[in-house]
Amino acid sequence: MSRRVAEEMGLTEQEVSYQIRFEGNTTDRTKIKFMTDGVLLKEIETDFLLNKYSVIIIDEAHERSVYTDILIGLLSRIVPLRHKRRRPLKLVIMSATLRVEDFTANRRLFKVTPPVVKVESRQFPVTVHWNKRTPSDYVGEAFKKACKIHRTLPDGGVLIFVTGQNEVNDIIRRLKKAFPYKPPSKQEVKKKAREAPDASNESTSAEKMPELTEEEEEAIFFNPKLKRQKKSKAAADLPEINLDSYAIQPPAEEGEDLLEGSDVDPDDLEEEDDEAERAAAAAPGAAHQPLYVLPLYAMLSTERQAQVFQPPPAGTRLCVVATNVAETSLTIPGIKYVVDTGKVKQKLYEKTTGVSAFQVMWESQAAANQRAGRAGRVAPGHCYRLFSSALFNDEMERFARPEIQRKPVEDVLLQMKAMHVDRVTNFPFPTPPDAAQLRAAEERLLQLGALERPETDAGGAADAETHVTPLGRAMSCFPVSARFAKMLVLSEQHGLLPFTVCLVAALTVQEVLLENPLTAGDSDKAKQLWGEWMTLRRSWAGTGDSLLLGDSMVLIRAVGAAEYSGCTPEFCQRYGLRLKAMKEIRKLRVQLTNQINLVVPSAAAAVDPRQPPPSEPQCRLLRQVLLAGLPDHVARRVEPDEIKNAEDRPKWKGAYRCTSIEEPVFLHRGSVLKREAPQFVVYQEIYETNKLYMRGVTAIEPEWLATLCPGQCTLSKPLQEPPPDYDPVSGRVRCHVNATFGRAVWPLPPVEAEYPAGLDRYRLFAVHLLQGHVCPSLLEFVKVLLAPPATMTKSWARLHPRTDSFLKTLVAETCDNRDRLLEVWRSRPQYLLSAYKEWVPEVLHEKLDKMWPPCAKSPEL
Repeated sequence: MSRRVAEEMGLTEQEVSYQIRFEGNTTDRTKIKFMTDGVLLKEIETDFLLNKYSVIIIDEAHERSVYTDILIGLLSRIVPLRHKRRRPLKLVIMSATLRVEDFTANRRLFKVTPPVVKVESRQFPVTVHWNKRTPSDYVGEAFKKACKIHRTLPDGGVLIFVTGQNEVNDIIRRLKKAFPYKPPSKQEVKKKAREAPDASNESTSAEKMPELTEEEEEAIFFNPKLKRQKKSKAAADLPEINLDSYAIQPPAEEGEDLLEGSDVDPDDLEEEDDEAERAAAAAPGAAHQPLYVLPLYAMLSTERQAQVFQPPPAGTRLCVVATNVAETSLTIPGIKYVVDTGKVKQKLYEKTTGVSAFQVMWESQAAANQRAGRAGRVAPGHCYRLFSSALFNDEMERFARPEIQRKPVEDVLLQMKAMHVDRVTNFPFPTPPDAAQLRAAEERLLQLGALERPETDAGGAADAETHVTPLGRAMSCFPVSARFAKMLVLSEQHGLLPFTVCLVAALTVQEVLLENPLTAGDSDKAKQLWGEWMTLRRSWAGTGDSLLLGDSMVLIRAVGAAEYSGCTPEFCQRYGLRLKAMKEIRKLRVQLTNQINLVVPSAAAAVDPRQPPPSEPQCRLLRQVLLAGLPDHVARRVEPDEIKNAEDRPKWKGAYRCTSIEEPVFLHRGSVLKREAPQFVVYQEIYETNKLYMRGVTAIEPEWLATLCPGQCTLSKPLQEPPPDYDPVSGRVRCHVNATFGRAVWPLPPVEAEYPAGLDRYRLFAVHLLQGHVCPSLLEFVKVLLAPPATMTKSWARLHPRTDSFLKTLVAETCDNRDRLLEVWRSRPQYLLSAYKEWVPEVLHEKLDKMWPPCAKSPEL
């Protein structure tokens, strides 16, 4: 985009630049800068008033991503602040299908209603055709409609909208079978080149050549090699029409026929009841020109995506089968017919549990209008909607729900808390998240240690009093989710950082490991290839702690193997890796490493393309790091004897139970831990198809839960056996307790923990202090104490002045551990002296005066 604008304005790339997540080319001479919403949000963190900008334009605002909503909310406050300082900032929010009321009627967002400017777009009229009935098999109906268009209507590209990659491949396979296209062989190409007339005789004067459309110029601009080919074909392929002679507004549905000179009325393509006609539509089209069919979806490699912008081979019709990535801001040259199934696949999240599910649903009316507009970019076009107008009016929402209301918002909450927006409920969102989302997000961040609530507000209201911790502030520096950010923060020890960076990058990118081998419908070959992939992945997982690291270990080894081999397409295809994902992981590793070096310069992190896999001890530590970052993503295997009802046993066979979900969840078929079925696991996410499945599974030990997930555990009273004891390393009194995990109250093995706060902890600390365990220099006085130290724990201890005085002195300064005691002694050296003198004979008081505080005589303290 920046290159195109620079070219049209006659400027250089130093003046029109870009900045995206992984790269940029901005300079001191930059006047226009294209960037993503996330990049601008990061800039606001360091320069809240955006002093180096005079105009901010937010395009495609109707997509309503989370960061766009936050950005608009912040800019609604920045603009008036800049105006008061007499350095005005102009904010322009643009969209073709925006719900304007969210902005103009939102007084919290804009106190003064902003002006609304409507600009007529340069688009040719599009005739919309409806199905009389809405079919259940929309994929089959889309195939039949494409066949009819190709058989009966004049030239023009066809764009088919479906919901996902599998549907794209299904329609492409059927269309290629019905209208096959065979690329010319090398011999045929050479023969045509020899028979072609001399190039000098083909040249024509410039004034005889018809003008190229804007989209064709764009294709040539991004692919200069097309320029010569385009010029030589222009006279034959391009119609001689004046692109400015058409009305901008599309006519009504019952208006004129847009295909002048055609013997076929486009309305004849409406749904018919004649079964013979349906069969004819699906019959092979040997008598018709070939169909040049291309896919377009987000997971497709960049090179294959770019093919849709190149002109189709001579004598063929272009047909693009796409997901909703082709819906906005993407113009495919030559598209004249759009087939809209009306369906879209969205990733939905349950607000409180965070369970995700890809669900196929009806698109919004705004999205349907966007899809129809794809047919009117280069010439008058037609949009065939495979649903009825009644369904469009009665069942489709006018606009899609904003992303901020469809997914967990803990990352948003942490980001805003780090930007000192303490009361997020008062933030001017265009469409605010609901209270349940904020409460669930706050609870997750409290469990992660990113937020804390003052002790005076232990049960406080959602979001009202919490504030970000130093850990949370460090986590907010990384451009990943809060869970992964905590993993990075904890990994600066034991040489774990390179592995955690690699793992976080791989977990952040979607679909790194392929699960559906593409073998042109050959199911036996697909099963064989899938078996080879799984055998390789199990070998990558290894044994011992390496195997228990599970799917995370497979990702680390996959990234390492790809980098070692040079990340070639052949390697990725052979071993079931998605090439585009591997390239994204490489960029994200570099970005995270640079960010770590900025935040923690002493880390001196670097990306090693030949990084060896982690050792067994490191694998064990990585399992603990994963648990610390996913404390609420723990699942426990269900034993057969736990299911009392015999009818439910088949349902729970091989299942796991999560803390926040009542339904059974299962290990994904691609998990290397499926055979081992460990008792406790952590998972990256749960998604729903016909069942609930866990993705990204790692085995953990149950005794880790109380230490690494304290917010999820409920501890019993201290056990008498083994008795509480003093820990010389931490300087605190510790004990053994029984523990349960989560709301499901899963029993855990007895664990060692710090003794619960209260008077008993002060009494036990006093015992160890008197015994010389806290300050070894007091050991010489133990034998002459006037009472046994254990007297401090007796029920009648308060009846003795010395025990009562010693306890009250410790409580007064909250000294129930060694660190706090040393801190008080640094400010008050005589603290506790008089209380301790009551425990020793008077003859030793002078000696105590000279040596007090006892830490001075204990170098180890």
